[in-house]
Amino acid sequence: MPGSVRAAARPLAGLWLALVVYATLFPFEGWNWPPGASLRDLLTLRWPRWWGGFDVVANLLGYLPLGLLLALAALREGHGRVASLLRATAGGLLLSYVLEVTQQLLPQRVPSLMDWVLNSAGSALGALLALGLSATGLPARWHEFHNRWLGRGGTGAAVLLLLWPVALLFPAPMPLGLGQIGGLLQEWALVAVADVPWAEAALAWLQTPSPARPLSRFAEGLATALGLLAPCLLAYAASPSPWRRAGLALGAPLVAIAATTLSTALNFGPEHALAWHTPGALTALGVGAALALSLAWIGPRLAAGFALVALTGGVMLVHQAPTDPYFGQSLQGWEQGRFIRFHGLARWVGLLWPYAAMAWLLARLRTAD
Repeated sequence: MPGSVRAAARPLAGLWLALVVYATLFPFEGWNWPPGASLRDLLTLRWPRWWGGFDVVANLLGYLPLGLLLALAALREGHGRVASLLRATAGGLLLSYVLEVTQQLLPQRVPSLMDWVLNSAGSALGALLALGLSATGLPARWHEFHNRWLGRGGTGAAVLLLLWPVALLFPAPMPLGLGQIGGLLQEWALVAVADVPWAEAALAWLQTPSPARPLSRFAEGLATALGLLAPCLLAYAASPSPWRRAGLALGAPLVAIAATTLSTALNFGPEHALAWHTPGALTALGVGAALALSLAWIGPRLAAGFALVALTGGVMLVHQAPTDPYFGQSLQGWEQGRFIRFHGLARWVGLLWPYAAMAWLLARLRTAD
């Protein structure tokens, strides 16, 4: 099969594997060896005393996409159907066992034999689904669709565009304002120099509070417009057809509106789902869509350069905005609920998406030389 087909499932499988590891080991705190436990005790999983329907569904469905993607990747690499089924199932089985054993070192997590059985079953179901899809020819049709819309070699763009709605699920200082990682880096720096005697000056500088002045309406609207324009231009860097680019530009605002509305509903309650729906935000989305449409006929290399400019400008504006004042209150609700691991994952995607897009665009420009 073509190289682009073989490569398509690999990054998605890697991303889903990272999601599974994150969800299984979150919050990555309190590591310790259980008192009085031997290595044999840690390696032995036991049936839980209590379980709920949500746990069954989450453990079964959480590994299904992993088995699906691993099997598709094996099939596209030329392995037979039985070999692909076994490789995907064994991969999920071994990963689940290692993570369940690792959970023994986290006091906040409760590993169990039932979780391992359900995870393994989910991997097997996903692998069987991949075999069924392959028999229908759907992966080949997806490859043709992918090549028509994003061109050959656009796998990285496809993955980034698929992750963009996930990134928007984490509450941002303004609509579509991704990449505000400065506060987190400041926290890490404070921890790193807290006990270093010669770093007192740096510590005092890091502890200086940032100004909490909100952005002007123009700056906030510009950040939102750039937040919509950037993924469109990223798609243009891979998409060869101006008319299909226009279709992507028209679909991007719909995706942005749906993801932002869902994010607001999840974080602040369904009754506030449209709180972001202000005239300024809608105007900014319209401006971003109009700019994207007007640039649909530029060359891929120029589109990549403009995308880097849009991403850089958006990140700079986002870092000048104060943190959402209502986020702390909403986070408490997440921390008391069962979706906190998904929320943490969406946070990381939202923080890192612009920088991953910049890295892909720079690599694209370098290979185009």
